[in-house]
Amino acid sequence: MSKIIKEWASFATEIALSAGDVLRKGFGSPFAISSKPGKQNLVTEYDKASENLLITAIKSCYPTHSIIAEEGGFYIQQESQVTWIIDPLDGTVNFAHEIPLFSISIAVAVDKEIACGVVYQPMTRELFVAQKQEGAFLNGRLLNVSPVSQINQALLATGFPYDVHKDPLHCIENFSKILRTGTPIRRLGSAAIDLAYVAAGRFDGFWEVGLNSWDMAAGMLLVKEAGGMVTHYDGTEHQIFGYYNLLATNKYLHPIMIDYLNKGKI
Repeated sequence: MSKIIKEWASFATEIALSAGDVLRKGFGSPFAISSKPGKQNLVTEYDKASENLLITAIKSCYPTHSIIAEEGGFYIQQESQVTWIIDPLDGTVNFAHEIPLFSISIAVAVDKEIACGVVYQPMTRELFVAQKQEGAFLNGRLLNVSPVSQINQALLATGFPYDVHKDPLHCIENFSKILRTGTPIRRLGSAAIDLAYVAAGRFDGFWEVGLNSWDMAAGMLLVKEAGGMVTHYDGTEHQIFGYYNLLATNKYLHPIMIDYLNKGKI
């Protein structure tokens, strides 16, 4: 299995780089924008171009595999145990506003367990790759999560769902409570990048409610393979298929963050 996973990771890397070329060339140029349900839930022609490139490549090389993609590309093969989970442009709002913080996320799951994942930032050319039980890497360099164990020494990241005005799972309250501790918090606008940065030790923790599988699948494996932890807010094992809350940390901060997010002891 490790040989085939390595093959998938190599192929995912190849097509992520190709999709990155498309996004980089389109960045800052005039393009059509449409929207999905939810304020600022945008779709550009480059989301679609990137997704078409990725899906065409996957279907060509792995026609029996299933595919789940953000912009409506669902190709379910009933007999297949392998599913490609792709976000062709994570951070569309940033892209549309010419903010160079966005990524391509590709993961491969076998029986709902992530086997490999790639997160690529086209503008910085940073390529994050992980394979199960093989580690996480940034442009070939082995990654490790940070050693920070105190919340007042941490740099955290979060994001907000498109229905933030409804305050799902008290996301505004949680943000406010943690902010009042004086802990610095960043909000980049790409969950895939947030998770990759936890894996790289740039962030010490990340939490968000309302993520879909394509937002987090690759990044979750990056964090785990770099030595971190990924769970739901209550500490239970995270499921990749669904619309859930997610907590990812360097593992040292995990019990602290669980306590904060669930009991409000800040």
